[in-house]
Amino acid sequence: MKIERSYDYDVLTMVWLASVKVTHDFLSEEDTEFYHGKIPRDYMPHLELYAIKNENGNPCAFIGLSTEMIEMLFVHPDAIGKGYGRTLLQFAIKNKGLRKVDVNEQNQRALKFYQKHGFSITGRDNTDSEGKPYPILHLAL
Repeated sequence: MKIERSYDYDVLTMVWLASVKVTHDFLSEEDTEFYHGKIPRDYMPHLELYAIKNENGNPCAFIGLSTEMIEMLFVHPDAIGKGYGRTLLQFAIKNKGLRKVDVNEQNQRALKFYQKHGFSITGRDNTDSEGKPYPILHLAL
């Protein structure tokens, strides 16, 4: 699997939306739309984004990194379970030296994924960074 730097916010936002619809069923429709607008406009421009393409040449998973932590990792539903997330996570750890990530507490699938890869819960916030009622777990290797 080849990891490439990506600046295609529109395509990555489509991957984000498809993933969120399957993995973030706790989000209200209004909040999904709220974040859908913010992802390409307010979040992605401040991150290093890396993507993996599927066998058809379309991005199917991506990771967003800041200098301090893994800020986002999303896999298209059609690509879940095929190793894309693991590959991107290992890239962030080994190539970028990142050892922290935040995850929505309600997203148990993501929590188990990170714990399977050695992350432990180090803290919790009652709301997300936008002040919305989605508790955030802080994890570290």
